[in-house]
Amino acid sequence: VNTPDPVELGLVASLARPGGNITGVTSLSVDLTIKQLELLKEAVPRASRITVLWNPDNPWHPVAVKGLREGGRSLGVQLQILEVRAADEFESAFRTSIRERAQAVLVLADPMTYAHRHRLATLAVRHRLPLMGSTKEYAEAGAVMSYWADGRELLRRAASYVARILKGARPGDLPIEQPTKYELVVNPKTAKALALTIPP
Repeated sequence: VNTPDPVELGLVASLARPGGNITGVTSLSVDLTIKQLELLKEAVPRASRITVLWNPDNPWHPVAVKGLREGGRSLGVQLQILEVRAADEFESAFRTSIRERAQAVLVLADPMTYAHRHRLATLAVRHRLPLMGSTKEYAEAGAVMSYWADGRELLRRAASYVARILKGARPGDLPIEQPTKYELVVNPKTAKALALTIPP
């Protein structure tokens, strides 16, 4: 399983002893999402209001939003939490962000937003809002930054689970592993278009 946090979602009792028929690697995206907010605030230090786009149909997003609210308070940032269930809601979400004077946007990792990352990046640049995404494909699509666990490492480690299970290991006896490598990707073209200087 490659879920954000299988313990928070109630899928397993613990990472060390998942039990049942579940194991794998976890991207721990709740923690990573808080780190994304911190990095976005570092990149846009003037930002006191940041929009968070989340999909209420994603089962881990409520947990991530709760963590972000706590993280935002500690950073002195007011979060504007906006629901987006489909791509046709992006435009209105950005209009709301501008109306509410947001100065940056954080997109929670989600298959729907990933599929439409180019559109999100285009809207962000059009509205002059620095956009932080999760995997590097967001930055490659035009977001100013992305931060996530190294996808290649996650895939390599997942393959080792497959090999062990095929050799007879029981999935529930294999501890769920956490990432050890992360990727911070900055899109210099987008940063320049937004007149944004990314600190070293």
